[in-house]
Amino acid sequence: MRFQVVILAAGQGKRMNSDLPKVLHPLAGKPLLGHVVDTARELASDHICVVHGHGGELVKAALTGEDLAFSLQMPQLGTGHALQQALPHLTKAPVTLVLYGDVPLVRAATLRTLLEAAGKGAAVLTAVLDEPAGYGRILRNKAGRVTGIVEQKDATAAQRKIREINTGIMALPTAKLAQWLPKLQNCNAQKEYYLTDIIALAVKDRLPVTGVQAEDAGETEGVNSRVQLARLERAYQQRLAAQLLEAGVTLIDPQRFDQRGTLQCGRDVQIDVNCVFEGAVSLADGVSIGANCVIKDVAIGAGTRIEPFCHLDGAQIGSDCRIGPYARIRPGSTLAAEVHIGNFVEVKASAIGDGSKANHLSYVGDSTVGRNVNIGAGTITCNYDGANKHRTVIEDDVHIGSDVQLVAPVRVARGVTVGAGTTVWKDSPEGGLIINPKTQEHRAGWQRPRKAKK
Repeated sequence: MRFQVVILAAGQGKRMNSDLPKVLHPLAGKPLLGHVVDTARELASDHICVVHGHGGELVKAALTGEDLAFSLQMPQLGTGHALQQALPHLTKAPVTLVLYGDVPLVRAATLRTLLEAAGKGAAVLTAVLDEPAGYGRILRNKAGRVTGIVEQKDATAAQRKIREINTGIMALPTAKLAQWLPKLQNCNAQKEYYLTDIIALAVKDRLPVTGVQAEDAGETEGVNSRVQLARLERAYQQRLAAQLLEAGVTLIDPQRFDQRGTLQCGRDVQIDVNCVFEGAVSLADGVSIGANCVIKDVAIGAGTRIEPFCHLDGAQIGSDCRIGPYARIRPGSTLAAEVHIGNFVEVKASAIGDGSKANHLSYVGDSTVGRNVNIGAGTITCNYDGANKHRTVIEDDVHIGSDVQLVAPVRVARGVTVGAGTTVWKDSPEGGLIINPKTQEHRAGWQRPRKAKK
């Protein structure tokens, strides 16, 4: 079935107490509206029209794609009025699916069922709530067809006992929609044009209206406050965690897991508590992630273990590596197999070869490190001269002692040993020892300085 999507995203969201338009507040690292647009694209719609209002330029700037059109609703006079603004942008697609920019969790599978039902006329997505107070109730006839939607304030005592509510999400015949929208009236206390009145017009035209119940009422919940946003964030994370568990990933505590992008996992991956995954992350077979790690745009090879409290960003990590605890791997870094990066070690824009180690308190920046190199505690690459960055090259089988400074640009040749406390500022030949000659003396009777008594 060919169809188009209209996303209503013009609301200000006063209860958010924010200068940011409500639909741009992030959920799992992506704007609420971004989730809805992604779902519309997953459905393979012909066309997407976003109706914006408050902060419209920000909304438009946050979205990209040739499949998007934008329509301004100003002032905001209700959901029916919002859809009226989209009318000039609608195509000839037979069905128009109406979504909301602040309802980010609705599933594509649910919407496919709704679209199938729209092939028989009009269709409205409903949900069954234990506490339906405040929502419009769905009225059905004996045959199960929807005959109307009654708002809470207009409902009778019997109608208020109905637990099936209107979510506002609808799939409507486009040709009929163009006839119904001009007929909407604002004869209500708010003086607004309501989309729910479309259902009454459909019934009046004897068009079948099908109510499709969402299997999970939570996916139809919208965001009007930061409290609701926090609740939906956790619901979304639990959905992602459930998918990972079903795929065989071990999550030590699914309640303490955050994914803000894409996460691909191999077999027998284990993730400890309070880890955050951002951007595009892939974890190969047997990877273990310790507690309290932040991992962004990183690919990690099989068998690698990331110890707790590590920050990895924009890096490629090979197989069977050991990282951390308290290590930081910055963008542009590539670690080969069996590399060890230990506690309080920072690696930036560097390539480190197979089996090399920097286990303690070191900084490796703008460097090319060969195979089987040992970098001692307290070693730093001095890569910045105050204006430009320079590169350090450490060839295979180099052993660097503790507290060494490598002043770039500099090359330490294959097999060299660098003594502890040495400053290296000149390229070296292969093999041998690099040291800065030093003397040690002892001054007997020397006294430490003391503070003068007041």
